[in-house]
Amino acid sequence: MVLGPEGGHNDVVPPSPKPAEQSGWPLAAGLAAGVALDALFGDPRRGHPVAAFGRAAAALEARDYADSRRRGTAHAAACVLAVCVPAAVLHRRTRSRPPWRAAAAALAVWAVTGARSLHHEAERSRLSLHRHDLASAREVLPSLCGRDPSQLDAAGITRAVIESVAENTSDAVVAPLLCGAVAGIPGLVAYRAVNTLDAMVGHRSARYLRFGWASARLDDVVNWIPARVTAVLTAACAPLVTSTSPVQVLRVVRRDGGRHPSPNAGRCEAAFAAALGIRLGGMNVYGGVAEARPELGGEGRAPESEDIRRAIFLSRAVTLSATALAVLIAGLTGGR
Repeated sequence: MVLGPEGGHNDVVPPSPKPAEQSGWPLAAGLAAGVALDALFGDPRRGHPVAAFGRAAAALEARDYADSRRRGTAHAAACVLAVCVPAAVLHRRTRSRPPWRAAAAALAVWAVTGARSLHHEAERSRLSLHRHDLASAREVLPSLCGRDPSQLDAAGITRAVIESVAENTSDAVVAPLLCGAVAGIPGLVAYRAVNTLDAMVGHRSARYLRFGWASARLDDVVNWIPARVTAVLTAACAPLVTSTSPVQVLRVVRRDGGRHPSPNAGRCEAAFAAALGIRLGGMNVYGGVAEARPELGGEGRAPESEDIRRAIFLSRAVTLSATALAVLIAGLTGGR
């Protein structure tokens, strides 16, 4: 009881506790735990949910493929909805059960992120290059990107690995975490479905130019913000790796990021190039088709194999920063 402005007594009703279903801590805890699970165990060797989704999407493509944007759009919608609807039901069913929501979110993050695998494969490439074992380095490269390694020399493989680390730091870490932070378990699952479809059918090949158009454009849309967040986080973490200032990194991103044919990958690659003091870009070959990519980070030197180690360290720093950001967002919004 307190005295009111006229000397009377006004009842003061204490604020009611925040309902469990509106609290953001279960999702925030799940995001952090999922990143920790990935760091400890990496991708499951058998029964990986993303691999199962890929097989199902491939089976559906065998039945509904047509050289048509309309059919490709229907294919993308069917695949994404097939995993989003169960995820949405799970998200809703666990809203009043905080421990279950945290556990479900942690398992979803573990399934859809891939920082440990990315860094492991990049390190394998670095060790092969360090031993001057070009054949082994070429064997590892397809696990990182779709580039044809058969004609690449050590310099070409080094550049490809660093570019893959830069792009996949966004695709495999930052983007799913941000989508999960703002949209909960459905956001995590939906992002990985979209990104997987882009990898499967989003190519500029004769078969997928029309059928994969919707998947490729959808991937561009969902990655637009995460790619730029990745560039900002990379700039913030740059002083941990080199003496490059965050302002200088962002200046290079602004200058060079839009030169890349992808509206998103160029921002990540330009940020890594500037942070590491190297040049990225050049001639790439995908499926026998050569693509000339403009240089990113023009003032830098040509990358060397030891730059892969520094790129991995930078990617890990960005992973930790992105996890902290996602946990903060989830704590404030609860993935509503």
